[in-house]
Amino acid sequence: MVQPYIPQYRVPFFQRLAGDLHDHGVLLTVAHGRPTGSQARRGDIGALPGAVPLPQHAFRLGGRTMLWRRLGDLAHHCDAVVLEQALHNLEAYPLLASARLRGGPAVCLWGHGRTYGDRPTAAERALKDALTRRADWFFAYTDAGARHVVRGGLPAERVTVVRNSVDTASIAAALARITPGQVLAFRARYGLTAGRTALFLGGLDAPKRIPFLIAAAELTARRLPGFRLLVAGDGAHRGLVEQAAARPGSPVIRLGPVTDAEGKALLGAAGDVLLMPGAVGLAAVDSLALSTPMITTPCAAHGPEFDYLQHDRNALIVPGGEAEFADEVVSLLADPGRLSALRRAAREDARHYSGEVMSARFTGGLLRLIGTGN
Repeated sequence: MVQPYIPQYRVPFFQRLAGDLHDHGVLLTVAHGRPTGSQARRGDIGALPGAVPLPQHAFRLGGRTMLWRRLGDLAHHCDAVVLEQALHNLEAYPLLASARLRGGPAVCLWGHGRTYGDRPTAAERALKDALTRRADWFFAYTDAGARHVVRGGLPAERVTVVRNSVDTASIAAALARITPGQVLAFRARYGLTAGRTALFLGGLDAPKRIPFLIAAAELTARRLPGFRLLVAGDGAHRGLVEQAAARPGSPVIRLGPVTDAEGKALLGAAGDVLLMPGAVGLAAVDSLALSTPMITTPCAAHGPEFDYLQHDRNALIVPGGEAEFADEVVSLLADPGRLSALRRAAREDARHYSGEVMSARFTGGLLRLIGTGN
């Protein structure tokens, strides 16, 4: 399995997948490059024992960063190689073009299915669909991604939906260990008021709409005394958060990156809602696992995991600008019954998205692929 790099949140998944495959006599090797661009600025590189670092070369072509990772003999001594579905990963092209011709390993792609966030050109969409059709198997993050590649010509029997997730079991276990005393101490440390605390968990970069987040928090605080927004994350827009937090009377509190299960659990126990006006990705899983309903917008460059959210069931999806967003935050925090209903639904829906579910689905797809001799 070839990855751009190994973020901390993926380490438990790779360890679980290696164990599940080993139970069926299959050895998993994870190879990886180095993070670039916004990935590098997030500072979330994880350590995976046994992972193989790959020589990586990056260069610009037509305004896009292209990456070439040299696999060496790795791809010649395996039954299957799993690559990220991305046009900028050049190692995929020769493998997809020649695997069937020279009897090489089965080539699988793992990804969104369609392009999220950016707006690809017609030529880019056509090229991505053509490459995907050449794959022996496709591992889709979500049902919507699977439907897209099937519409693009890949047979449905060669597609597995993995339900992309984080290690929710660790979050659940950490939540169970949180004591009332810990929550009280945390609230006292940051001057938090129960029922008036919001969270942000994620990268501090342009797709997350950090200026919108700050403006909405300030509007909320004007109407709801004691309201605070805890910002956990890092990235290129960290300075905006630092400036907001430094203003006298600001409701914004910058915590820095929080990636471990214990840290997320304490935030979930002390917070009431999770604010994400920008791009929603795996933060949707965090929201469900923490039973902390998300308030988001429909117009951001969301990732595939946005599909896990249902308006007025486990989340609120609010159209409009900062004022409308703040209105919904105030309205929800002023309605404990509605907030409790959203929490219950989030807790129920979290069962469908976990590292265990994701690994089992991935394992099933790989075993079917290897077993059919593709």
